[in-house]
Amino acid sequence: MGYYYDLCCKHHGQVVQITEKCGKRHVGRIVAVDHQYVYLEPVGGHRGPGGFCYGWGWGWRPFFPVALAAIAGFALGAALFWI
Repeated sequence: MGYYYDLCCKHHGQVVQITEKCGKRHVGRIVAVDHQYVYLEPVGGHRGPGGFCYGWGWGWRPFFPVALAAIAGFALGAALFWI
């Protein structure tokens, strides 16, 4: 879990694709990281799990949390040419 925490902190503000161990994929810009979750702002029409979005920061902006313990894969936005 520490590996993905450090990786997410290093790429804060960048667009990433995160794959969970269960196979779910999330695409978004990293807007925050804590020791349990990475918080992604949807890009390219993607929304959070179940289509829900949550508010964070100054004013309302959509984001959704992904548990660091659930991460199985991590790709940077440069690899996501369709966004």
